[in-house]
Amino acid sequence: MIVLIAGVSGSGKTTVGSLLAERLGWPFADADSFHSAASVAKMRAGLPLADEDRWPWLESIAAWMDEQIAAGQSAVVTCSAIRRAYRDMLLAGRPAVRMVFLQVSQDQGADRLTARRGHFFPAKLLDSQFATLEMPQDSERAIVLTARGNPADVVADILAALGLAAGQH
Repeated sequence: MIVLIAGVSGSGKTTVGSLLAERLGWPFADADSFHSAASVAKMRAGLPLADEDRWPWLESIAAWMDEQIAAGQSAVVTCSAIRRAYRDMLLAGRPAVRMVFLQVSQDQGADRLTARRGHFFPAKLLDSQFATLEMPQDSERAIVLTARGNPADVVADILAALGLAAGQH
C-alpha cells in the first residue's frame, strides 16, 4: 500500500506523513523533493506554480510510487494534489495507492506557514492554493480528514481510517 498524504501547504502533510511512515516502519518521500529547481525558485520568488510547472512534478511523484509498488514496498508520500485532475492522474491505474486529504481552514494554513522557517513556499502563496483548490468529492478515492489537533492524533485517525495498525506492513 502507498499512502498519499495530500492537502494545501500548511495542512501538515510533511509532519503527519513522516510520523505515519515512522509509525508503520515504511519509507517516506516528501513531495517537495520532487520539485525542479526552477519551480522551487519560482515559489521562493512568491510566484504560484501553473499546471505546466506541476505536471512534471506530479509525474515524478507517480514514478516514485510506481517504483515502490513494483518492488512490493509499502510507503508514504506527500503531494498537495489540490485539483481533481492531479488526484486522478496520481491514482489512475494504481489501486495500491490510498489518498488521505488533510483539510485545514485558510487561517489555520496561514498560521502554520507563518510559523514555518526555512521553507521555500512563502505564506503569501497560500491564497493561490486555496483559489485553485478543488476539495475531493465522494466519488473520488480519497479519505478527507480535518487536520486539527496534534499530529499524533491525525496519524491515529489515518491509521483507523485505513484499517492499519502501527508496525503493519
